[in-house]
This record gives sequence, structure tokens and C-alpha cells, in this order.
Amino acid sequence: MPRNSYPTVRLLRGILGIFIFVLATGWMVTPALAAQDVVQFGNAINVAPSETIHDAVCFFCSVNVKGNVNGDIVAFFGSVRIDGHANHDVVDFFGDVKIADNSSIGHDLVNFFGGVRMGENATVGQDEVVMFGELRTASTASVGGERVVEPGWVFWGPFLAICFGIYFLVHELRSYNRRRMIRF
Repeated sequence: MPRNSYPTVRLLRGILGIFIFVLATGWMVTPALAAQDVVQFGNAINVAPSETIHDAVCFFCSVNVKGNVNGDIVAFFGSVRIDGHANHDVVDFFGDVKIADNSSIGHDLVNFFGGVRMGENATVGQDEVVMFGELRTASTASVGGERVVEPGWVFWGPFLAICFGIYFLVHELRSYNRRRMIRF
């Protein structure tokens, strides 16, 4: 084995070890409950029609509300479906938010890199912010404050242009170096 490949093998073994450790410990995480707060990692949070919780925080999972949430709902890399009432804020990163017919959010709705669907007579008490995603609302849906929507192309267009530019620059530099090496 060439000497230069040994650090690469060590690096790959280290990355693989960390990946396996995170994967193994992620499945063993138990839900955290603190005074009606629900925190989950990889397991969906379901609030039954007769159930009330305070806060719901979800990593890599979804939050389904058919009852009441008195505090905030926060989801990372998961979706939020409200078929009941969320009395405070709803924040979702990299997922979709669906507000069913006759459902409500008491304060703000914030969504990054996902879509928002509001059903008939769905309400958001204060502001609605959809960054780099899509908003679909029924004609009877209402927002009590401001509505801010930035479509996905505002982020993805320049991002992809920069990535393509970097790719083209690296490709041309490597091609130039190859041509230069062939001359010698």
C-alpha cells in the first residue's frame, strides 16, 4: 500500500466510526418529557384529539396535532400537521406545514425550505413567514399579521449558479494542470 493512502484510510475509518456511533445512539434515545413538553428524535409526536401538551420539539420526525398544543411547535427535518389548535408559534426547518380545515395557530408560523398549506377557514393569529418554499392557501384562510413569502428559486438559483461556477473553475484548473504536465 502506498504511503500516501494510509492517512486517507485512517480518516475514512474515523468518519465511519463516528457515523456508526451516531446511528447507534440515535436509535436508543428516549423521549424527553418535562411538564407536558415532548421532545423526540426520530419518532413522530402525535397529539390525540383529547390530549393537550405544552411544547413539542422534533428532530428528524413529524408532529401531528389533532388536540391542543399550548406552547411552541418546532420541527427540524420533519413535517408539522395541525388538525387542531396550536396556541403559540409553529417553526419548521426543511419540512412541510399543513394546517387542516378549521384549524388554527395562535401566534406566528415560520417555515424554512419547505411548503405551507392552509385549508379552509385555517387561521394564523399573527405573522406567517415562508422562506425559500411554497405557500398554498384556501380562499377562506386568514393571517392576522403580515405574510412574507420568499420562493425557493431566490435561494436555489444563486446557490446553484455559485456551485456551477466553482465546479467550472476547478474543472478548468485541473484541465490546465493536466495539459501543463503533458508538455513536460
